[in-house]
Amino acid sequence: MRIEEDIKLDYSDVLFRPKRSTLHSRKDVELKRTYKFKHSNNEWSGIPIMAANMDGVGELEVAKSLAKFELMTCLTKQHDINIIKHCSYIKSIYPYLAFSTGTKSEDFKKLNEIIKEFSFFQFICIDIANGYSDHFSKFVQSVREKYPTKTIIAGNVVTADMTQELILSGADIVKVGIGPGSVCTTRIQTGVGYPQLSAVIECADAAHGLGAHIIADGGCTCPGDIAKAFGGGADFVMLGGMFAGHDEGKGKVIKKNGIKFIEFYGSSSDTANEKHYGGLVDYRSSEGKNVKLKYRGKIKDTILNILGGLRSSCTYVGAPSLKQLSKCTTFVRVNQQHNDTFV
Repeated sequence: MRIEEDIKLDYSDVLFRPKRSTLHSRKDVELKRTYKFKHSNNEWSGIPIMAANMDGVGELEVAKSLAKFELMTCLTKQHDINIIKHCSYIKSIYPYLAFSTGTKSEDFKKLNEIIKEFSFFQFICIDIANGYSDHFSKFVQSVREKYPTKTIIAGNVVTADMTQELILSGADIVKVGIGPGSVCTTRIQTGVGYPQLSAVIECADAAHGLGAHIIADGGCTCPGDIAKAFGGGADFVMLGGMFAGHDEGKGKVIKKNGIKFIEFYGSSSDTANEKHYGGLVDYRSSEGKNVKLKYRGKIKDTILNILGGLRSSCTYVGAPSLKQLSKCTTFVRVNQQHNDTFV
């Protein structure tokens, strides 16, 4: 047993230090990025914010709305050939879509069927809760060998060593985050995790050293947290709870005392396991919760709010573009992020 005593940070532990800026307006900030990926050699341009592959978030209608702003969506693992085939607009949004898969033999078979039928998919998201297993690295390697020109997202991990392992196994983009999500209970159930901002900083450093990229997945509660993730070196930021509760997610609407709520739950929750896998098997426990979010209407307003906050962050630190944000970032440690008198 050993203890690491150096300080690790979450988004709530820091604020940006403001700096002199020559920007006249938030509208002058350029949020689009262009990336070329290490293994696939594909180029992608857009605003690097992603909807998570969670029920009610990683859905085709969400993807359609996000694509209008050049934002990405990782589809849930439940999207199969029939669902995709019946989507009339799928080819118009494919640059902003990732197909998600697990690591079982049946998952690999389904992935092959999907790619054969819909070869336009450029992003494959290989997603499991614990990215530290030897089996996971080998699966990433097998997908890379099968699809050398596809851009592979793999995760989740939170440390530099495993970020490098996944990249060397064939991942172009590593998904970073264990336990920070709003409906994730992994840290409570297992005691495992890593403060998200520190995870992002350390994994970004490891990935960039190898010419690869990372996604900061989870832990964002407001637009300021998204900006902090980018300031810490994230190439993409993935959102679950912040994109949940909207019309486009097609979630279950519940009325209580005349107020509308939408059900939202973690991918390892009892609800998700019951819905997709017939319930929890005996050797597992739930690592997610089910919550009721106040109905939030159309997702467009949330997108505009996020992008507006991100532009404002850049103006405060003198970054003319999102690309420059991390270079302009100085974080100050704080004990309180905001005044919550009226919360």
